[in-house]
Amino acid sequence: MVDWERVQELRSKGWDWSDIAKDPKVGFHPDASAGSPGRALRALYHRSGRRVATASAQAAPAKAGRKEEVERKWNLTRIGWLLVPLFAVWFLLAYVAPSPIGLIIRAIPYLALALAAVAFLLIYALARKTEGPRWTPVYRRTVVIGVVTGLVVAGGIGLVGTLVYGCPYLPPGSSLSSTSGPGWWTVPAASWQSGGAPVVFYYAATWCPYCSASSWAIYFALNEFGTVHGTGLDHSSLGDVFPGTPEVVLAGVSLSSRHGQGPAISFEAAEDTSGIDGQLPGTASCFQSAYVSAYASGIPFLVINGQAVHAGTLTDPGTLAQWNYSNSGNSLSGASATFTNVTSESGPQWTAVQSAAWWMMAFIAKYLGWTSNNVDTYGGPSGYDWSSTTLSNVATDLGAIT
Repeated sequence: MVDWERVQELRSKGWDWSDIAKDPKVGFHPDASAGSPGRALRALYHRSGRRVATASAQAAPAKAGRKEEVERKWNLTRIGWLLVPLFAVWFLLAYVAPSPIGLIIRAIPYLALALAAVAFLLIYALARKTEGPRWTPVYRRTVVIGVVTGLVVAGGIGLVGTLVYGCPYLPPGSSLSSTSGPGWWTVPAASWQSGGAPVVFYYAATWCPYCSASSWAIYFALNEFGTVHGTGLDHSSLGDVFPGTPEVVLAGVSLSSRHGQGPAISFEAAEDTSGIDGQLPGTASCFQSAYVSAYASGIPFLVINGQAVHAGTLTDPGTLAQWNYSNSGNSLSGASATFTNVTSESGPQWTAVQSAAWWMMAFIAKYLGWTSNNVDTYGGPSGYDWSSTTLSNVATDLGAIT
């Protein structure tokens, strides 16, 4: 067996082929018929060189093919290159359209957390990759597959939500605009109406003290645009903050005409009445689910005409503490007294809730097309029979809405 490395070494030193062939370390043993050993070794060298070059050339594409075959397998790196664009596209579309795309899984926080997890997976896989490039044609094709899959998943959810369940398109929460009304925001969305009347949607629970305190302003506002039926008195959880806050239950409310005017609005309530602390209500339609998913950070939550939302309490529960369950002798007498004073627009309970009620009425009037100049036409004694004080304050608030 010829030591070709020894041959290369001697050639680099200037030895001729005859002397190289005689060197015992080279290990060349020519046939007797080969003639000059030097010429025979030189000929063998060139033939071997061509064979080596040819073998290398043939092996190169085979090696590249094996490498691509390995990359095509679903290793950790390739899985990361698939999932990162998939969740990135899904997150972006669900953020831009929280309804209908974000209804099944919300962009924030759930899809954002999923995207962060798969991004970490990809970074970890790339950090572990010690051989070969981190970006190849196989990985590029995988990214394209991830983008397309994300579009298909998000688009499919959007189409099913819109075409099958009739869900509305809602813009992201960042598109909401603040108003002069405390805690009120306007939504650049289509109106939400039922039978041509603006929908007032209330999302709450009877155990929640903030919902209990807010219920009085909502009841009063509803009753000024129609006659409210189906209420009951209750109190918030005794184990929560502001225990036993008096409330009027709105879960089963219906509206009828008031003095031949209206009802001008449609009321929908998703209110949990189980009394189980922490239990949130279910929703009865895709519209309700859409607004809760897109803009509710908790309860209570209120929507008017699909274009004004209020997340959080309308009234401070502490202002009604004097009439809570405990201070009323463990009875609903405090709730009953609050109901009397609110409906008669008198007493400290009315003082605590009146501002929130007037602002709510102003937003309802806005989406009925009323203005501060013509509220008197609808709200005077010959119309909805509002008191002069309520009439004046609603007109003022309506004029201040931005």
